[in-house]
Amino acid sequence: MLRPLIRSAAIALAFAGMVRAAEAGLRRYDRVEIAPTKTSIYVGTVSMTTPAFTRTGDVYESGYAAKVFPWFFESESGRLRVEISDEGLRRLERGERVEFSGRAVSSTGAERRVEGHATPEAPGAPQGKIKVRVFVSKRIELIFNTTYRFPDASASAK
Repeated sequence: MLRPLIRSAAIALAFAGMVRAAEAGLRRYDRVEIAPTKTSIYVGTVSMTTPAFTRTGDVYESGYAAKVFPWFFESESGRLRVEISDEGLRRLERGERVEFSGRAVSSTGAERRVEGHATPEAPGAPQGKIKVRVFVSKRIELIFNTTYRFPDASASAK
């Protein structure tokens, strides 16, 4: 009677340890840095910068600043959110391309749909390339190509 109880408790503890280890493995992806980027528009450019994104649940969030040259009065700032699931992070870790989507909301309340994909340099690499599409209107789409880096994953990969 006591042996099955002890065996069940040992299995439950082992399973709980595996779940905690899996969660700890993904914690190194809680922050991601996106390099500043620029794209061309008709007779001008749009430069975008973001502080590091932080992850809560399946959502990465950060602020953004988009500077439009030469039409500086069209520049804006706001918040940007994209969703990437735990499975998406595991796929990145395996070296696979991952699609994502989200929303940007400017400080004036204008909403923009965001889509893109991230492609790691290699399996297990903490950095790679990222393509982000920002749908400004039905006819205007800005495409930014840049790089990403998970700083916590870089430290644990050494």
